[in-house]
Amino acid sequence: MSDILTIAMPKGRIFEEAAELLREAGYQLPQEFDDSRKLIIDVEEENFRFILAKPMDVPTYVEHGVADLGIAGKDVMLEEERDVYELLDLKISACYLAVAGLPNTKLNEIAPRIATKYPNVAAAYFREQGSQVEIIKLNGSIEIAPIIGLTDRIVDIVSTGKTLVENGLVEYEKIVDITSRLIVNPVSYRMKDKRISDLVDRVNGVIRAVQK
Repeated sequence: MSDILTIAMPKGRIFEEAAELLREAGYQLPQEFDDSRKLIIDVEEENFRFILAKPMDVPTYVEHGVADLGIAGKDVMLEEERDVYELLDLKISACYLAVAGLPNTKLNEIAPRIATKYPNVAAAYFREQGSQVEIIKLNGSIEIAPIIGLTDRIVDIVSTGKTLVENGLVEYEKIVDITSRLIVNPVSYRMKDKRISDLVDRVNGVIRAVQK
């Protein structure tokens, strides 16, 4: 059973778009695959095992070898800095990280506070800007932080910008573009190189065809 490829993926938009990408690459994934509530799904026809995880946990599973491959947003890769190889930009789930806050408000120069799910990325960005800030890590709805006076700004994912508008916030600076990436455990990359290379080639063929 060593030729089984275990792939960690997050539920939601990335999962749906990645599953469709694999189907277009010729892999037979059952339709009920998309609606399953299981955390581990075996697709025996393709010798795949999928682990459905929280987005931030995907690189951890791959780094520690419980998953050979993973699909993770570049935001997670930048934040987690795990010991994995990035094989392919899948060009799916496009969005970006941005600084946002209430309109017409200046950053508090004495002790500016920033709320985010991405403390490492946010700290690095403001350090590059020459700003010393206090980072407050939140796990829930980041948009509420400036509204209730907890912070001056937030650093968060922006997709359409609709959530910012609905909460009366504006975007101040764009930090980095984000897409989902295919990542691999370094040992798996050596031990299962043929299967992994085949998957990369097939998926990359689909991506190139779409771009053309």
